[in-house]
Amino acid sequence: MPDAFSSPEYQPPQYQPRHQQSPPNSSPQYATYPWQPPVPEPGHRRRPRHQALGQHSDIRVLRSAYRWQRRVATFTALGYFTLFLLLSAFAPSLMTSTVSGGLSTGLLLGLLQVPVTCLAIWLYEHTAHRRVDPIADRIRKQSELDAKREAAR
Repeated sequence: MPDAFSSPEYQPPQYQPRHQQSPPNSSPQYATYPWQPPVPEPGHRRRPRHQALGQHSDIRVLRSAYRWQRRVATFTALGYFTLFLLLSAFAPSLMTSTVSGGLSTGLLLGLLQVPVTCLAIWLYEHTAHRRVDPIADRIRKQSELDAKREAAR
């Protein structure tokens, strides 16, 4: 069974008596880290005709569309819940008033929290399909074309 140090790249240091050892400032005769790949030589690379994907303006457009999408959905759900809390704290007479048949306004607004949350989810999906997905598809197609161009080189 081969041990961990039996690879051909690794050469263990040879024992030398103290009087035959090299001075402490000289470098060892074996590779310090044999598992690291050699440093590649700097070569001449052609610059691409268009910007790199990370610097592309479509990424910024996608980021802002996604940010807008998150804000709309979040403010819809949290805005309604905050309104409910503010009315509960500062307008208790309104929240305890009866709407119909013993149903208070506070209870009705609390029950409406579920449909408002569903509305926020629908808004999130709707803005994703309308604004975010087309931009992401365009970036995906562009990156596939870039990969094909790189492979052809």
